Amino acid sequence: MPRTQQARAAAAATLLACALLTGLAGCGSDGGGPRHVGTVLDSTDDEGGRYRQIPKKDAPEIGVVVQPDAAPPGGWDIRIRIRHFRLTPKGTPAHAVHGRGYVQLYLDGHRLARLRTTDHRLPATRVTRGTHHVTARLYADDHTVWAVDGEPLEATADLTASGAETDPPTGQGLG
Repeated sequence: MPRTQQARAAAAATLLACALLTGLAGCGSDGGGPRHVGTVLDSTDDEGGRYRQIPKKDAPEIGVVVQPDAAPPGGWDIRIRIRHFRLTPKGTPAHAVHGRGYVQLYLDGHRLARLRTTDHRLPATRVTRGTHHVTARLYADDHTVWAVDGEPLEATADLTASGAETDPPTGQGLG
């Protein structure tokens, strides 16, 4: 067998052995060792994403802060604060890995954006007059919702349109 075929066969055998020995624990150089990826529940969010239950002691933390943008044409700067969680890049394989994934941003319960960074700018044109709720929720890359005690890991902040430029920033979580 030529050397390149031997190398490919050896690599395939190693991956197969790793998969068989560790099961869901995973292989690779991302910290190694077993990691618990929770239990998928029957509960879902409003969009049908199933909850992935994890123990509270292992849970990431999330907070959201909304600040008016004083520069014309106005709008709001939304900042996500996370601990014990890493945002993954677009194109990441659709597997649940503990402490990794993306943030789904909602305005009054309607999906606004999928974030793979901690900053988002909300144009003033997207918001009507009044008080609104901006919610940031953590998802695994397989599109399950990270949850503790059957509740999604999320944070909500209020946003008040019409004179919002003078309102103080609001937020929840991670102080």
